[in-house]
Amino acid sequence: QVQLVESGGGLVQAGGSLRLSCAASGRTFSTGPMGWFRQAPGKEREFVAAIYWSGGNTYDADSVKGRFTISRDNAKNTVYLQMNSLKPEDTAIYYCAAGPTYGNADLPRAYNYWGQGTQVTVSS
Repeated sequence: QVQLVESGGGLVQAGGSLRLSCAASGRTFSTGPMGWFRQAPGKEREFVAAIYWSGGNTYDADSVKGRFTISRDNAKNTVYLQMNSLKPEDTAIYYCAAGPTYGNADLPRAYNYWGQGTQVTVSS
């Protein structure tokens, strides 16, 4: 089992910044991705960014390129999502996820474990 706990969400004005954290514990996957997804009311879950523990390769959705940065701290088993220049359309519940094997990091089906989510609200 893998436990994922997100933190760092909140209310911020447009143009502001937030940093989300995802602490992983239990049986973590060394070869699979750690991803961030988000889901706004009435919309499907959407890929945001992903990173691999080994090698540190990262992948970002086009909608967040240049504004969001995913990073990891292997020693702390923690993944971060630095979000800058936030827009009202970034408002959503943000979920952290862990996958067991390499590949398909932008697809929800690549992930076995999900956190409980943290709310991000961006006011205009």
